[in-house]
Amino acid sequence: MEPSEVARLEGSDRFQAAAELSDRFLENIETVIHGKLDEIKLVLAALLCGGHVLFEDVPGTAKTVLARAIAASIEGATPSRIQCTPDLQPTDVTGLSIYNQRERDFEFRPGPIFANVLLVDEINRAMPKTQSALLEAMAENQVTVDGQTRVLPAPFLLIATENPIEYEGTFPLPEAQLDRFFLKTALGYPSTDEELQIVDEQRHGHPLRWLQPVIGLEEVHAMREAVTAVYVDPILQRWIVELVRTTRELDEVAVGASVRGSLALERATRAWALLDHRPYVVPEDVERLFAAVLLHRIVFRPTFLAEARRVGWSAAVAAVTEKCFAAAPRPAAEPPAAQRPPERLPVAQQTD
Repeated sequence: MEPSEVARLEGSDRFQAAAELSDRFLENIETVIHGKLDEIKLVLAALLCGGHVLFEDVPGTAKTVLARAIAASIEGATPSRIQCTPDLQPTDVTGLSIYNQRERDFEFRPGPIFANVLLVDEINRAMPKTQSALLEAMAENQVTVDGQTRVLPAPFLLIATENPIEYEGTFPLPEAQLDRFFLKTALGYPSTDEELQIVDEQRHGHPLRWLQPVIGLEEVHAMREAVTAVYVDPILQRWIVELVRTTRELDEVAVGASVRGSLALERATRAWALLDHRPYVVPEDVERLFAAVLLHRIVFRPTFLAEARRVGWSAAVAAVTEKCFAAAPRPAAEPPAAQRPPERLPVAQQTD
């Protein structure tokens, strides 16, 4: 099936076509990013939900390569990059109006934010006023410059990175901006075999040079529509809300996740189900996405942060996650029979 055909399909055929396109997209990215399928799926889930991604990872783990690979895999997508530094100004992000002497009027010169896939590298090195230039774009897909609102291209995916081990000359992201990221994750180092494969592949150039687009912008919009049609049982929706509410009641937490967290977790489970070829959400989807979607939205108390430094951040976060699931136990809910298609939709054979 050609990518352009998905927009003409309806019902289960359209859902299956969207699921197949997601497989094709993931396989294309995996030709340059090895051994990180779950992390790539998280980024694709954010793209299909209209969200944005924050990578907190050490340098050299292919964060930039991933952003470029996503843009290269979408035909017609415009990539862009902002390298954040303390002297970066808001107009360097959004653009500005300059006087055109020939026309004798001001004309707007768009900044790098006017792109389909935007990489904001080392976002915490930009000053707070520059970071705030991204807030409207991340929440509303638009920017306001000189009193005029301009809509960003669709789809719009912002991938930001920050280094967790370097704090000198950085400006921590405020809670309001962290809450606008759909999810937070990390790529991490590859395994030994994967690193050997990377070294061997790049002897004669980077694989990005040969990466070809496999879907178009029209197909991205169709896949987004397919995500909205994924079924979520009301019992699972209630469980999602209860889990988010428990983050506001823990002793370790000063400020819990907002309503935006509930919306993001529910939407993320829909996208994850589509990527798994299921037109309905299961409890495992909620459990898989809980940490990535919610933990960066929580403001922890100083006592918890001190304990996390002692036992390690991963162990401390795991303990908090367990407390949330203990306070809001997993329901034994399955979609009604009328809503349940086969356990996994078959993937059609690819044809040349």
